[in-house]
Amino acid sequence: MKTRRTRRLRGLRPRLVVGFGLVATVAAATTGALTFREARTGVLKQSQDATIRQLRTQVNQRAPELGFPPDQSALQRFAADVAATEGPGDWRVLATYGTLRAASVADDPFPELTADVREAVATSQATVFQRVRESGRTSLVVGMSVTFGLPDGAQTVSGVRVFLVVPQTEEQAYVDALVTAVERAMVPALLLAVVLALFAARGVLLPVRALRDATRSIAEGRLDTRLAVNGSDELADLSHTFNETAAALETSVAELRGMEARARRFAADVSHELRTPLAAMSAVTDVLDEDAARLDPDTATAVRLISGETVKLARLVDDLMEISRFDAGAAELHLDEIDLAESIRRTLASRGWSDTVETWLPPPDAVRGRVDPRRLDVVVANLVGNALRHGARPVRVCLEASGEPSAGRLAVIEIRDGGPGIPDDVLPHVFERFYKSDTARTRSEGSGLGLSITAENVRMHGGTVRAANHPAGGAVFTVELPLRRDESSEENPS
Repeated sequence: MKTRRTRRLRGLRPRLVVGFGLVATVAAATTGALTFREARTGVLKQSQDATIRQLRTQVNQRAPELGFPPDQSALQRFAADVAATEGPGDWRVLATYGTLRAASVADDPFPELTADVREAVATSQATVFQRVRESGRTSLVVGMSVTFGLPDGAQTVSGVRVFLVVPQTEEQAYVDALVTAVERAMVPALLLAVVLALFAARGVLLPVRALRDATRSIAEGRLDTRLAVNGSDELADLSHTFNETAAALETSVAELRGMEARARRFAADVSHELRTPLAAMSAVTDVLDEDAARLDPDTATAVRLISGETVKLARLVDDLMEISRFDAGAAELHLDEIDLAESIRRTLASRGWSDTVETWLPPPDAVRGRVDPRRLDVVVANLVGNALRHGARPVRVCLEASGEPSAGRLAVIEIRDGGPGIPDDVLPHVFERFYKSDTARTRSEGSGLGLSITAENVRMHGGTVRAANHPAGGAVFTVELPLRRDESSEENPS
């Protein structure tokens, strides 16, 4: 559950939405910052220019009234008249001449007036301004020197300096309102970006999901699956490529299946055609075997060789016929309820292995189940024969029942030999057809189909077979078969 949730959070849709959200956030924040900066600069510059123009006008109008040199009372009237231009308390004016100092408000210390402004006004005839924040308030400080015009048009400095402090409360309110407006505008912008991101993600994810479903369908064997190609973008090109690949894969698989079917049919036909001449050859070799003792040694050896090879060829043909039935789906189970221990004893006895193979089998009727007796005989015979040919004595066959009746009991058949075991690189391939662990092994040592037929017979019963190496040495083959019972029969105690 947690893994699925983590996978969803890391999916394409969340990443697209987050990506769009980040882009929208950056765009909105950048646009808002630029807009705020430009608007703030415009508001403050307009207020500043208007204040400076108005101050110059007032100074030019009232400068002639100062007289030269001005006294304290003249400076006081000058500062008061200039400050009276705006409403009470809006303008605060300071006029200086040498050591004389006159303020529009008595005992005003003018904390906003910095040394930099004083020095700039003293050394230049230009108008100087500065924005100063003091005690949480922003004010505009303007300073200028009062000049007189000469007959030749030149300007001369009178020595009178005027400083103006104007609170920018209204301008700050405009700026604060602008900030609030930008913040409010960002929320709808982000919501709109998320909505657009969802629509964009849907447009991207629909073809991706269709491609995912089509890929799963191909993996499940439906090779005729195709995607609808809409548009001419990269996703449409990907869908077109997928369709071409699926068509090529369908064609290749159809050809391979046809070749496989023809190969199976050929093997079945050849095996069927060989059975009749092999039957005649077997009959002849049986007769020759009876007379081999009366033949000269060379002829007797040749007869026995022919007889042995005929038997092996007949076994190979039978194995090929059996494999062909498995491949064609024509193999059938003929179930019968039998005593599995007794069936194993008959298998060993019929092949003359009773004295060669050790058995650990339960008492009669202790392990009963519905199986196909012929196929169980093939399974046991192939595994024991394999242990005798490729392993070493002792070869031991064990049978036991495991599991609870309510959950379904299993018959466990274990065949173990005393040989060197199976190499680790061979273990994964022991049930493959025609596989031989030693390529130098002679043709007469087996067809390589016995274990494959064993695995198919076990699979038909709904069981499993596996190969391993015993810790004490030797190879171990373990077969597990479900113990199905007749509904009318009663279970015998173990």
